[in-house]
Amino acid sequence: VQLQASGGGLVQAGGSLRLSCAASGRTFSRYSMGWFRQAPGKEREFVAACNWSGGSTYYADSVKGRFTISRDIAKNTVYLQMHSLKPEDTAVYYCAAKYSVASLSTSEYDYWGQGTLVTVSS
Repeated sequence: VQLQASGGGLVQAGGSLRLSCAASGRTFSRYSMGWFRQAPGKEREFVAACNWSGGSTYYADSVKGRFTISRDIAKNTVYLQMHSLKPEDTAVYYCAAKYSVASLSTSEYDYWGQGTLVTVSS
């Protein structure tokens, strides 16, 4: 699976962005997808994930209620809609894929996109 993330940029606090992650290669529909982020000087952390079936979604407490993960099987694309952005959301955001059920752990994902930078100004 090859993943291409896009949609990052500079936004003011309180604003919104939508990240996209286009997948190609293997059967996308059988892969669970996750979004992770890494701020400067910090470890990569879980943000959101959705099961391959699309029935279950998971969120970090820090983004719950503000971010929404979704997927379009027909377009082989997963999205992360981000609202009410805060300066602490500033990071490089990565999409990732793993076969079967979703996970909150970076180590369980097999494929990673190149990352897209989100900068939230105060």
